[in-house]
Amino acid sequence: MLKDFIKNKSEELYVKVLGYREHLHRNPELSYQEFETMHFVCAVLDKIGIQYTKGIAGTGIVGLIESKHPNSGVECVALRADLDALPILEENETPYKSQKPGIMHACGHDVHTAILLGVCEILNEIKDQLPHSVKVIFQPGEEKNPGGASLMINENVLNAPRVKEIFALHVFPDLPVGKLGFREGLYMASCDEIYLTIIGKGGHGATPNNCIDPIAIGATLVTSLQQIISRNCDPKIPSVLTFGHFEALGSTNVIPSKAILKGTFRTMDEHWRAEALELIDKQIHSLVEGMGGKVELEISKGYPFLENNPELTRATKQKAIDFFGIENVCDLPIRLSSEDFSFYAQEIPACFFRIGVRNEVKGITYGVHHPKFDIDPEALKTGMCAMAMCVLNTEEV
Repeated sequence: MLKDFIKNKSEELYVKVLGYREHLHRNPELSYQEFETMHFVCAVLDKIGIQYTKGIAGTGIVGLIESKHPNSGVECVALRADLDALPILEENETPYKSQKPGIMHACGHDVHTAILLGVCEILNEIKDQLPHSVKVIFQPGEEKNPGGASLMINENVLNAPRVKEIFALHVFPDLPVGKLGFREGLYMASCDEIYLTIIGKGGHGATPNNCIDPIAIGATLVTSLQQIISRNCDPKIPSVLTFGHFEALGSTNVIPSKAILKGTFRTMDEHWRAEALELIDKQIHSLVEGMGGKVELEISKGYPFLENNPELTRATKQKAIDFFGIENVCDLPIRLSSEDFSFYAQEIPACFFRIGVRNEVKGITYGVHHPKFDIDPEALKTGMCAMAMCVLNTEEV
């Protein structure tokens, strides 16, 4: 069975794929700047013998593994990995620690890319037995608006041949290594970014009556916006507004001239999303101006919510149960984090699932976006098997 071949081949490729992951981890690049990463991926595809197009949306790569199925030139399935890293200073002390201070693969995109390169080699060996041709998509900029997925779609990657369904995996430090997680339907939130500068009038802290205090305005604004969201949102709709940056460079006795705030709004309903952004915009202007200040506001509209196609996800979860055992497959709760894979899910049936990377014995417990994030490398085997499994017919698993 192809299942046995995939398992054995993932074991055989483990050391090679681990090398890919460690190389990528040492050499991270920020969103839309993944030029070295692009060249590395292309070099591996060259060795495997897979034809590809590079430079899509700047640094994206799309390859095609062609089967002998009669419809192989008309439609295919797609597997996606992301290339970019985050502006985080790594705190791990490992042989593969980032060699670029202040940049780190803290979200596991190095893992995703390494896994998909391994899957390319696995599938290329059995391409004549595949039920579909397989398009492999290595995309830039998952971590930054407007989202590399949206740019790749605009570059027509879902056509020629037409992609009929698409899959992606993501590392998940909450799950022990060897386990997988799935969720049908709504899974992750939309994500919009709020950038504002409150312009006041600085002066001495002892004479606030002569000033327009941007800190006081900003503090009032943050709490009032929470009220605006919580009092207008249907309680049944998951929704969150968070400000994670509040910068005002005064002192104990100095009221500064401006304050800079940055935040994010996330939800799972497009009608409420549009309404909430209007309410946020209106409240910011009216409150700041009402307190005597001026405001410079940018609301950057980001990714839509991610909805996994129920039928495709249910079928893929069953394949995983057959492949890995029911004890290694679980259901995932809704999350208000976001993923630009949602852009693909808006176009075609999609399945986005998780692989466990946690190993408490080894001290591998940190979450994504943490400067000490790492994975148990055994997850590479799970990931290769899972992604290769996605393209098989049910009876072959």
